[in-house]
Amino acid sequence: MPADDLAIMFSHATKGGHIYENEEYEPLQENIEPVDNNFESSNGYRPSGKRHDDDDKESATKFATFETYEQSTYDEEKASLKQPEYKSKWEKFYNEHLVVDKSTVGVSLLDSFMFNNDLKPVEKKRRVWSWYNFCYFWLAECFNINTWQIAATGLQLGLNWWQCWITIWIGYGFVGLFVVLASRIGSAYHLSFPISSRASFGVFFSLWPIINRVVMAIVWYSVQSWIALTPVSLMLRSIFGKNLPDRIPDHFGSPNATTYEFMCFFIFWVVEFPFLLIQPHKVRHLFTVKAALVPFASFGFLIWAVRKAGGTIALGSLNSVQPQGSAFSWAFLRSIMGCMANFSTMVINAPDFSRFSKSKNSALWSQFICIPFLFSITCLIGILVTAAGYELYGENYWSPLDVLEQFLIRSYTKGTRAGVFLISFVFAVAQLGTNISANSLSCGTDMSALLPKFINIRRGSVFCALMALCICPWNMMATSSKFTMALSAYAIFLSSIAGVVCADYFVVRRGYIKLTHIYSHQKGSFYMYGNRFGINWRALVGYLCGVGPNLPGFISSVGDIPISDGPMKLYYLNYWMGYAFSFVSYVFLCYFFPVPGTPVNNILKDKGWFQRWVNVEEFEEEWRTALRKKDLSDDVVSIAEHSHEKTFY
Repeated sequence: MPADDLAIMFSHATKGGHIYENEEYEPLQENIEPVDNNFESSNGYRPSGKRHDDDDKESATKFATFETYEQSTYDEEKASLKQPEYKSKWEKFYNEHLVVDKSTVGVSLLDSFMFNNDLKPVEKKRRVWSWYNFCYFWLAECFNINTWQIAATGLQLGLNWWQCWITIWIGYGFVGLFVVLASRIGSAYHLSFPISSRASFGVFFSLWPIINRVVMAIVWYSVQSWIALTPVSLMLRSIFGKNLPDRIPDHFGSPNATTYEFMCFFIFWVVEFPFLLIQPHKVRHLFTVKAALVPFASFGFLIWAVRKAGGTIALGSLNSVQPQGSAFSWAFLRSIMGCMANFSTMVINAPDFSRFSKSKNSALWSQFICIPFLFSITCLIGILVTAAGYELYGENYWSPLDVLEQFLIRSYTKGTRAGVFLISFVFAVAQLGTNISANSLSCGTDMSALLPKFINIRRGSVFCALMALCICPWNMMATSSKFTMALSAYAIFLSSIAGVVCADYFVVRRGYIKLTHIYSHQKGSFYMYGNRFGINWRALVGYLCGVGPNLPGFISSVGDIPISDGPMKLYYLNYWMGYAFSFVSYVFLCYFFPVPGTPVNNILKDKGWFQRWVNVEEFEEEWRTALRKKDLSDDVVSIAEHSHEKTFY
């Protein structure tokens, strides 16, 4: 079931070094034997000497860091035998309440950021996702209210139902392609996004994409919670009367929301909050319920709507004037962009679950086919319900749940009340599951990657929920145009990140990543890019080149400032333009200013592909060996070390 797959992903991905209630953590590997002078690892490292050698201070520091990691597991074992003694109350509070990853006790904040149990490559026993698991995952994800609203946005622009459905297929077809491209580094090297982004942006500048994704997760958590107020409202009105909103005085003070709407939003937020406190792998029952109930409720709603419309739906445009010529073309493209913008976070998020692939291609064809197929079927339900609603009431409703509301208002019978309540309840459960899997857990995972010593997924998820109250989602969700504008705003930033990452992996590095370097901030690490700040300036420039062309249209949309048609139409193509401009500019800069760690000399002329299914079973030992070295300056790209492994595409 999809729930079990989600449980596997989140439990194994996050349980590692974190202590949850009534559970034990899994410390970093211990009993690592000292490496002598004659040992050479599979990555070509040769240690600088034994511990009693008279090395310089920098080497001594590396040894001290290594010893601290080994000592941490010993300290944990001692702590389990007797109550630790603290010098002060603050020290006790710090170690027992602030520090959540006990495997990092005694380890510096910087070193815990570089490598910990949550961030290390996924070993074989945790790689359990087959192709059908990815299909189940997307099946569980595709059924939600937001997907219906994306489909209805095309109808709002003047397209008829079949034109809108074509844009859905095209849009989610591109989404499937971009998700598959982003998944490859996770599948091959078993890395999560916070680590894989270090290759392109630099060890420390990778914080910028991570922070971007944290912000987007918070915004989406807020938006999805606001969307859920509609099913909550329908359930309340089914019980307490259809005029319930009129009986509650409005003192909210906003033209885009009422006191009643905020009450429904807050009810959902409060009900949702306890699920954030449950360990991720134990919330699997929620996803089981969602996967089992939502498809039946969705198709049941469609059948009910079409039957009430007498078996007919509005086949033409649902607007008074259908766009023609150039206006139609731009409406068609904007509908496509809406689908892609809706997925902007999931594209860069792809390595987080593809790293659990059981085989080389588990995340390839399954996602490439399932994403456009499943989301197109879900969107068709929303399109047909909206078209049936227009046939019934002569109104082009943006959200299909508005049609369900009309059922309740116009026929307040026992049967209608029961049907509306049950469908609304299932859709509320769907929103709850989507918000947890796609937003709160994503935010928690990213924040735990930023500060693994102090933040685990539970704390990150709680932070996400608290910040969601400050977003004021009712302003973004006031109309479909504002909603589309909000999606476009996310897309111009995240598409530029995705473009840089894709160009770096597929063109510049040809699928080659050196794992010991990506977990190191030592001098000579490929991904420190020759500076102590760990910043790849080419990625920064490429990112800005992707964002820049879309900024005039973005500012015009947000600030309601009139500009010429050219920049505005460029903004309508935001995801494509952001991705393409960042991709091309990054390749251009890397051609004239080569980056370290590439397996070819000329990234445009030389041939070769070097992506391999990497064995990481002994990676932690290799990483510790690298940590002993004074620096990595004498290390080079070693394609020969993978000569026994076959490349794959």
